[in-house]
Order: sequence, then C-alpha cells, then structure tokens
Amino acid sequence: MLKNSGVAERDLVEKVYPSEERRKKGAFAAIECFQRIPCDPCVASCKRGAISPPADINDIPTADFDKCNGCGLCISVCPGLAIFVIDENYSVDEALIKLPYEFLPLPIVGDIVFGTDRGGSPVCKAKVVQVVNTKSSNRTPVVSLAVPKELSMDVRGFCFDDGKEKCECDCANTQPHLHTPHSTLHTQYICRCEGITLDKIREYVAHGYTTLNEIKIISRAGMGACQGRTCRQLILNELAKTTGQPIDKMPVSTFRPPVQPIKMGLLLSEEEQK
Repeated sequence: MLKNSGVAERDLVEKVYPSEERRKKGAFAAIECFQRIPCDPCVASCKRGAISPPADINDIPTADFDKCNGCGLCISVCPGLAIFVIDENYSVDEALIKLPYEFLPLPIVGDIVFGTDRGGSPVCKAKVVQVVNTKSSNRTPVVSLAVPKELSMDVRGFCFDDGKEKCECDCANTQPHLHTPHSTLHTQYICRCEGITLDKIREYVAHGYTTLNEIKIISRAGMGACQGRTCRQLILNELAKTTGQPIDKMPVSTFRPPVQPIKMGLLLSEEEQK
C-alpha cells in the first residue's frame, strides 16, 4: 500500500499513463503524484498548458497528453520529485527516462549506472544520456537514462552501486547506496554546525559551485547556529585557492539578522519579560 510503504502500486501508476496509442507517438510526462497536498508549481512551468490549473490547490495534477510534448520543464520544479518524462520511441530496444536527481555527485554523460525501481532496488543497467543542472536554488537537476524498453514503467531512479557487494565499513548494508566510510578520523570539518567537510566543499566546487552563496545554498554551510562565523572564511580560502580569485574580490553570502549571537531575552519587551 502507498500509505504504508511509500511505493505506488502498478495499477495506481497505470492510471496516470496515457493510452498505448499515445505512448507510441513520443515523449510524455508521467505525474506520479498520488496524494492531495497544497502544491502547483508544475502548472506554471508548462508553457503548453498541458497541466491544467486545479480548482483546489490540494487537487492532484493531471496531464493533457494531447498538449504534452515531453519537454520536461515540469520535472525540475516539482518539490516532490514526482514527475518523469518517458520516451518509448528512443530506440528499437530502449526507452529514455528523464528523472529528477538531487544528490551529489551528479553522473557524467556516458556513465553506466544501475536503474532502480520506485522502492530503490536495482532492476537493470542504464546509460546516462544527458545531465541538465541549472544550479538554480529552486530547480532539481534532471538526468536522462536509456533503459530497456520493457522497463520504461519501472525505472524511476538510479544508483552507482548495485548493492550486492558487502559494504567496506562492515555496516551490513545490503541496499543500493553510495558507500560512505563511517570512520571520521581523517575528516576535516569546515562547517561544524551542518557537518560539512572539506572534501564535500571541494566536490561542490568541482561541480561548478564557485561562490560562497552557491556553496551555502547547495550545502547549508553557514546556515547553522553560528551563521557562518566559523566556516565563512575557511570556504572563501578554499574557493580562492581552487579558482584563483583574490578573496577581497569574491562576493560574500547573504547575511541575516541578528548578525551576532544574542540572548532571547533581548528580543522581548520590558513588559513581556515581567
């Protein structure tokens, strides 16, 4: 059951798919949004009007497949990661699946990964065909995978590891996952409030995040209790070393008041303190 497992059953999924005749015509958006919540950014994202404005903000969005051309603009704006584009005419044997992916590192075009089903289990090998990352704070990167055509309704994610080999850290984890060593003996933390390491900062820089504000948005570094007083300069130093920019020429991140730690009592009026 969806409410118990979080995984949609096949009959529920089939209800949001177009007819077989429409599927043969080309790419289409599959909106796998099955619960009523106040959300509608997908409506505004569709320039063709293929997702109709709901009568109630809580209504489940539906696609007009006669208007949908499978452009995929709706994928990256969906906060629930519930929209996918499927093109079963990609090739004789393969279908193309465009899906949201909000983890790092992003794959590289040409990578061979493991396509996973809605429950996260690997079901096939897949080839990365395209990676679209706008670096916008409100848009999720979109990865296009070529998968066996018969699995076009099943593949809804991917992982780099099929999970069959035992984890090196002896954690007995048999689920698909990117291995992260449990030992932190050699880990250098840059942002202690949010647990961001130097290696993670360098990973973000390698993926094109080269300003303090971009690092803050993608990682939350500087959003902790100290509001960046510990990590701000350390990140700037790393960015300067990596990009060659002088620190005094680099833009700083947005500051939010209060800019210094204060006691909660100072925010109360004299009357409220009594």
